[in-house]
Amino acid sequence: MTKHQSDKTKLILDFIQLNQLCSSKEIHEGIDVAVGYATVKRILQKLIYENLITLEGQAKATKYKVSNAYVLIHPTDVDEYFKKEIDDREIKRNYNFELINETFAQVSLFSAEEKEHLNQLQKKYKQNIAKLSKQEYKKELERLAIDLSWKSSQIEGNTYSLLETERLINEKEKASGKTKEEAIMLLNHKSALDFVIAQPKFISPLTISVIEDIHSILVKGLGITRNLRRRRVGISGTNYKPLDNEFQIREALEQMCEVINKHKDIFSKALMILVLISYIQPFADGNKRTARIISNAILMNNKYCPISFRTVDSIDYKKAMLIFYEQNNISAFKRIFIDQFEFAVNTYF
Repeated sequence: MTKHQSDKTKLILDFIQLNQLCSSKEIHEGIDVAVGYATVKRILQKLIYENLITLEGQAKATKYKVSNAYVLIHPTDVDEYFKKEIDDREIKRNYNFELINETFAQVSLFSAEEKEHLNQLQKKYKQNIAKLSKQEYKKELERLAIDLSWKSSQIEGNTYSLLETERLINEKEKASGKTKEEAIMLLNHKSALDFVIAQPKFISPLTISVIEDIHSILVKGLGITRNLRRRRVGISGTNYKPLDNEFQIREALEQMCEVINKHKDIFSKALMILVLISYIQPFADGNKRTARIISNAILMNNKYCPISFRTVDSIDYKKAMLIFYEQNNISAFKRIFIDQFEFAVNTYF
């Protein structure tokens, strides 16, 4: 698509988003650019085909509105979004019961170009590891595991440096001035990774008990309640309120597992688990850590390159997640996922 055509498409999408259930004539007259009516109709048909808009009515009574897919994947300007303070942002405050079955189950998360890019990276990964001995591959996987243990913990506020993490994992030497809990968090990450590497089929099929087992490894010795929570939980930095009913939490997880188990695309499965466990917040703590380990388990179980998240900025990660909580939009987090997959392929293997 040319830039000029892309600009026209964005104008039309923006107009429909602001004027839900509008006619093609209203769109043609409403966009602030000289575009022929036939061009508008052609773009509308393309947007319907891409599942970015839907229509209601027939013939002259046809009206257009943005689809669930558009809400989920349309590009979001992160900096612009966070110019508004927490209480000034218009958000989806409550859990979206339609998100899993009516959006994730039916929407393609990656564009054709994104899929091609990821598939080429995966092809490069397979070519690279074919040249490695078992010992060399194991060494690279250990390096990635240390980086992931460090970054995943850092996102949660752990203050160990990467070098201190490496020393802790390899030599069991704790860093001075750090808490016991920080060391336990890091070692638990490594234990969870060792577990899913040793038992790659453990997460297939994905079930609630599988998720609970991996969560238990990650929170061992940290005073965090295991298994599904039974009380309300708040999330720092947002007014989004996760489910507070144990039975609804269990039902949401069951829906998530069913959709992920049925999905064919491995990248989509890995991305979905990252955002949905965090969105559902099934545990009192340790949700994002659990999501990152299981996402990697899905990748490795299918012989895809695992991700360390080493170069992602912790604030950028949290902002992308907050946008998903508040708007059910995955675009910022998807960019992180693609960038980190590319980094992993080019750095470790």
